[in-house]
Amino acid sequence: MKITDVALTLFSWESIPSTIYGHHTARPTGKSDLGLLAVTTDQGLTGHAFLGTSSNPASLDGPGLIRFLKPLLMGQDPLDRERLNRLLWARVRAATVRAIGACDIALWDIAGKAAGLPIHRLIGTTRDHIAAYASSEIHGSSEAYVEQARHYQSTGWRAYKIHPPQSWRDDIKVCEAVRKAVGDDYTVMLDSTWSYRYEEALRVGRAIEEMGFYWYEDPLADQDIYNYVKLKQKLDIPILATEYPIGGLDSYVPWILERATDFLRGDVAVKGGITTLIKTAHLRSLPHELRGAPRRQFIEQRRQPARHHGYPKHRILRGLTSGRNAEIRPRRRNHRPSQRPRPRPDRTRPRRADRFRPDRTQKGRGT
Repeated sequence: MKITDVALTLFSWESIPSTIYGHHTARPTGKSDLGLLAVTTDQGLTGHAFLGTSSNPASLDGPGLIRFLKPLLMGQDPLDRERLNRLLWARVRAATVRAIGACDIALWDIAGKAAGLPIHRLIGTTRDHIAAYASSEIHGSSEAYVEQARHYQSTGWRAYKIHPPQSWRDDIKVCEAVRKAVGDDYTVMLDSTWSYRYEEALRVGRAIEEMGFYWYEDPLADQDIYNYVKLKQKLDIPILATEYPIGGLDSYVPWILERATDFLRGDVAVKGGITTLIKTAHLRSLPHELRGAPRRQFIEQRRQPARHHGYPKHRILRGLTSGRNAEIRPRRRNHRPSQRPRPRPDRTRPRRADRFRPDRTQKGRGT
């Protein structure tokens, strides 16, 4: 099977409601465009994927996809997903992660159609249903949140997630009002969308912890791992992070190694497709001891004294002091340190500090 065509069709999206989910989102303009990616094969199978959102039109990512990613895919076997995924990520500086994700999803769609199975069967099914929750936009008053939460509760939604006004005192008041309105048995979460400093995040976290909220999502800046570790140590409520920044598997690794969050989150549109999230899920499912072993081993190596073993010592020391991964070679078996006597210093010559003192006689230099 070979790929014969890669096409992107744009559709105009008009009359988009004026909704805001956080200060990070672009101001609504009322219109955007969506793209439908089609990857066609010589056996009549076509894989599809969507591109674009209400705030990120497909017309921004589409040109890079067609110019830089289409030539990579043409003539390739679409079932070689892992090999093609590496080729796509090699162009991440030319094309966007959103475009890479769309291509990856289209390749998975072809694989599912070729096998006659839904994608979740190809990945490995673990459940046949999952609960859904409703997510709010930012409202202007606590009463608006209460009205919306009661509506979703009455229509059968299992949980309600709050996107608050993003002023920590007002956010606590909104959470108190919603919890009082829906009762203690209804599941409620808070998504602060990266809006707090550490001390503010701690105050809000302790408040919603007492209210019995289910999780605390993105309270700090999306790459502030240092403060996420501290916050997680101070709170009992589970923390959810990693929806952003845009990136691939490498963006998850420090969160897992540092244990900076309780839950990981991923969106195929901004994490490079299905392949990235599968690898992330497998990495996250490893036992804590196994996930921490490489890091602990590296730390122990850093604590050992640096031995040059025939290599210039300054090269290894430079790697250690610069924070890079310096290789420390283990001692060879049956290796004995050299027993040759070290040359003794010449005590007859003046020390370097005294060599040019005017009150000492220097050989060949007069008095």
